[in-house]
Amino acid sequence: MKLDPTSLRLFIAVVEEGSIAQAARREHLVAAAVSKRVAELEAILRAPLLKRSHRGVVPTEAGLTLLRLARHVVHTLEDTYAQMVDYAVGVRGQVRVFANISAITQFLPEDLATFSRLHPQVQIALEERNSADILKAVAQNEADVGIYTALAHNEDVETLDYEHDDLVLVVRKDHPLARRSNVKFDELLDWDLVGLREGSAINKALEEGAARLGKSLRIKVHVTGYDALCLMVGAGMGIAVAPRHCARFYAAELNLLEVALDDPWSRRKLSICVRALASLPPVARLLVDHLQDCSAARRGSL
Repeated sequence: MKLDPTSLRLFIAVVEEGSIAQAARREHLVAAAVSKRVAELEAILRAPLLKRSHRGVVPTEAGLTLLRLARHVVHTLEDTYAQMVDYAVGVRGQVRVFANISAITQFLPEDLATFSRLHPQVQIALEERNSADILKAVAQNEADVGIYTALAHNEDVETLDYEHDDLVLVVRKDHPLARRSNVKFDELLDWDLVGLREGSAINKALEEGAARLGKSLRIKVHVTGYDALCLMVGAGMGIAVAPRHCARFYAAELNLLEVALDDPWSRRKLSICVRALASLPPVARLLVDHLQDCSAARRGSL
C-alpha cells in the first residue's frame, strides 16, 4: 500500500472544490494529473471515492472517510514540518546552561524569565556549578552555555562579556567594621569569616589574597548559598564577602550592612563561555544574544 501526502492533498482539494478542474487550478496542475492521482488512490484503496457527474464531483461514503483521515494526516505533516523548522531557526529546543551561584542569584532569574516569555517553546536546563567546572563542562560539550566568574584558564572555549559583579563586606550593624565606609582586604583577616563552599570563586580569591600576605583565613563555617551566608552573619557567626546585589537583597531583612572593599579584586566580571559561537545551535545563540542584550539594557539604565 502506497499513500503519499501529495495525492491526499489533491484529493482534499477536489472534494473542497467539487471539481477536478477547479482543484487543478487551485494546485497549479493540469486536470489530467489530478484525475490520475485520484484514480490511483481509488485503485490502491479498492473503493470508489468520488461520484462524478456533469455538475462536478461529490465524495462517496468511503470518500468522506478518507477526507477526514487525509485532513488529519496532512495537518499532522504540516505541523511536523513547522515544528522542525522552529528547531532550525532556534525557537524550539533545549539549551543546557551551567552557571555559578553569583549569576544565578543576581542576574539570571530575570534574564531567563524574559527569554522564556519571548521563546516559550525553548526549555532551559540550568545547573549551578563553580566557575572552573563550568569552563570544563562547556569545553567537553556537557553544557551549551556557561556563565562564570572570569578567571585565567586553559579550556578551549570562546568567552563573551556578561556582567560586573562587585563584592562587598557584609557585617551586622553592631560590628566594629560597620562604622567604616570602606575596608581593605588585610583588615578582614583579623575576624572570623563565614565562607561559601570550598571551590567557589570567592573563596579562592580570599585564599589567594591571604596567601599573598602570608596569612590564613579564619573561616568559622562554610555554607552553600548567599542566603545561608547572610543568615550566619546575622546570627553573629562572622563577617562575609558577597556580591553587592545579594548583600543588598538580604541586608534589610537581616539588619545587616554592606561595606565597600577597597581592593581591585573586589570588582569581578561575569563572562559567558561557549565552545564556538559560530557553531552554536540556533536556540543557544538566541539565548547568548538575549543575555548580552539584557546586560546592555542594565548598563543603559544606570
